[in-house]
Amino acid sequence: MERKIIVVTAAYGRDRIQALGGQSAVLPIIAEAGADGVEIRRELLTSTQPDHLTSLADAIAANGLMACYSAPETLCLLDGSLNPQIPELLLEAHRLNARWLKLSLGHFQENFPANRLRQWLAESPVALVVENDQTPGGRLEPMARFRDACRQHQLPVSLTFDMGNWLWVDESPEQAARQLAPAVGYVHVKAAAPGNHGWRALPPDEAGERWAALLNLLPTDVPRGIEFPLEGRDLTAVTRHYVNLLREE
Repeated sequence: MERKIIVVTAAYGRDRIQALGGQSAVLPIIAEAGADGVEIRRELLTSTQPDHLTSLADAIAANGLMACYSAPETLCLLDGSLNPQIPELLLEAHRLNARWLKLSLGHFQENFPANRLRQWLAESPVALVVENDQTPGGRLEPMARFRDACRQHQLPVSLTFDMGNWLWVDESPEQAARQLAPAVGYVHVKAAAPGNHGWRALPPDEAGERWAALLNLLPTDVPRGIEFPLEGRDLTAVTRHYVNLLREE
């Protein structure tokens, strides 16, 4: 089975997306580059009203793409409770015909209401993936505890493994991959290098051999998302280059 490649709209940059007229404007670019899907970012939407999401879903389908919906929200709030916005976010994802909703972990505690989360997920056709972000909640220890809790409570939740974000929280991406790989359902491909103001994201072919080796530690049968900067005059050609690279790597 051919590996699925997803392009995250944010890879084109907020300013470029706005200049082009919104996330729908990059759908033909993504499709012409040979990608299988698009990750729609909630923070880049001009509206989350049902008609807007339905129109965007139609445009995604017209371009022959599948969709992921990413929201800048945490699964767990500061007190460890579940984010009450999750049912609405699942509904928004469904209106987009997205296959999964991506959230970050937040302030996970072992006594979180697993049964409530199971009920919310049972009421939605959209799957949930939880990502390691660039906050303390994205460190390996809480992510591993959450993975264990999902196993214990038999929750249908997998992890999004962001290859670069581990560096922002002073963790080893390789150690994280060795511990979490069996629970990973989606990989955010992103290399990183030190910059003037901390880490900066890079395409994997500009960052040495470490990132190819890291990919080899992760599942090969899950979608790979392009989340590093896609820049240049010919965005279709640039995107196609990395779609082909990640499909073959």
